[in-house]
Amino acid sequence: MLPLESVPNFSEGRDRGTIEALGAALSAHATLLDVHADADHNRSVFTLVGRDDALAEALVAGVDEARRRIDLRRHAGAHPRIGATDILPLVPIRPEHFERAKAAALAVGEQIGDDLGLPVFLYGELGGARGPAFFRRGGPGELQRRVDAGEVAPSFGPRRLDPTAGGVLVGARRPLIAFNVNLRGELESARAVAAVVREAGGGFPGVRALGLDLPTAGLVQVSMNVEDWEAAALHDIVDRVRLEAEARGAEVVGSELVGLMPAGAAAAAAGAMLGIDGFDASRVLELRLLDG
Repeated sequence: MLPLESVPNFSEGRDRGTIEALGAALSAHATLLDVHADADHNRSVFTLVGRDDALAEALVAGVDEARRRIDLRRHAGAHPRIGATDILPLVPIRPEHFERAKAAALAVGEQIGDDLGLPVFLYGELGGARGPAFFRRGGPGELQRRVDAGEVAPSFGPRRLDPTAGGVLVGARRPLIAFNVNLRGELESARAVAAVVREAGGGFPGVRALGLDLPTAGLVQVSMNVEDWEAAALHDIVDRVRLEAEARGAEVVGSELVGLMPAGAAAAAAGAMLGIDGFDASRVLELRLLDG
């Protein structure tokens, strides 16, 4: 049986010792494929795979390590968050394994709440279709106020966010592409571009986008999650970002992939850029060999 994937996001992108300790905790139980750390976001994204039970052990160990090492009271970064382990998605490699991913997410969430004493908020299909932004709005303090007011409640664990580690968002989702485009220009330009390319602003279907400041790099960024790469091709998104940025006096200076991406998305972009009709993942030699 194919493994499940998980892409936990931790609220630390600067302290190399903490990032390495998180990687060690995760890789003791599952296969760690990629680590993406960003100092301006002050966030690290880990990509790992494993059998359902082994992956659960890895994730709980990672959350425990983050709980002990990351103090949100001293945290500052461009990316919104509600916890030391901000978000923890379980991802099926193939669509027919989505129910497995949901079951694994529920088991992991329950264990985090019971064994680690952290409040767990379910998002996506497990959380009434509420996305991460619903919980992150206003940060941990605002989330606690909403819990106290009865507006929202954790699905597992206590009703009070940990003073240093906050809470954890847990869910199951299909593969997405975390993709950023960096601009030379003003923060307001990045925010305006994000507003027109995101689905909620009438842009691309399944695209979530934020405009963020990158002071270390001296740039601004359109930070995106592309939730359906077949409905919104990366090359089309980049073309639209470039067009909208130029209209606002900003310049695209590069793009960035966070974590890993499906081979089909890369093949689609390559086919479009090369002008090859009907080019898809089935035309990639290594992928055909793997399928065979």
